[in-house]
Amino acid sequence: MKKLFYLLLLLASINSHAQELKLKKRQLESMTGSEFARSISDTSLSLEDREKLIYTEIKNGNVPDFLRKLSIVQVEKIINTKNYVLTIYTTPDYLVIGNDDDFFYLSITPILAQKIASLTNAILPTKAIVDEIYNNAKIKLEPQPIPPSKAMTTVPVFITHNGIILKQLEAFKARHQQSELTAGNKKDIIISNKIFGQPTPRVVIYGWHKLDGKAIQPVYNKHTNTWADYSHGVRLVSEKAVLNGKKVKLTDLLKDSNLCELLSDEGIILKSKYPLN
Repeated sequence: MKKLFYLLLLLASINSHAQELKLKKRQLESMTGSEFARSISDTSLSLEDREKLIYTEIKNGNVPDFLRKLSIVQVEKIINTKNYVLTIYTTPDYLVIGNDDDFFYLSITPILAQKIASLTNAILPTKAIVDEIYNNAKIKLEPQPIPPSKAMTTVPVFITHNGIILKQLEAFKARHQQSELTAGNKKDIIISNKIFGQPTPRVVIYGWHKLDGKAIQPVYNKHTNTWADYSHGVRLVSEKAVLNGKKVKLTDLLKDSNLCELLSDEGIILKSKYPLN
């Protein structure tokens, strides 16, 4: 059994090198992160229009090379006396626009996050996946909260926080550009059963782990689905995974009463997408 276990790990590791984010190639004339941030800073721009501009940039492939190479995360668990090794593939950092040297972190609604996930054949992470990603991260940044205010959902505050993170990343620049798994810089928009069951549509957020491994943000669903503040990030996880050497879809595992334990600590998640209205 041990030999099989390590063989599966080896095969999964080999497979991981071919996994890339499914997006168009970035064009040389595409805006840098700074240029794009300035382009959406106009206070007269509505949230809906801002998110249309963001989606267009992502759809056209305006993301850095470092974000395209997916990182491998192994989940190992014994379920009903059987050993399972699940290999998932995730973006090495939260979603950004721009190039390797000048990029801008996106704080967006779960509606847009879901559209981008669907565009890239990905899902948003569960709480359990967020924890696994943090545990496997090679670059762990200390969270940098900004005091709450009415401005925390505005682009100027997004730009301020972006600058803080970029300053933190200076010490890890070469490793970050080589797609090393990075965490601690944002909270996650997650999929959860708590998306549903409220009178109004909700966003569910979680994470922002401190260096001691404890999350600042417990699972929280009190904001509506049009809320997006500076602390929110979008992590994309490929829908395709490998379980004990066989290709699987994470959405199928989440519906399985036993195998959902590999991805969820709240049981089965039948609806693994945010509604788009």
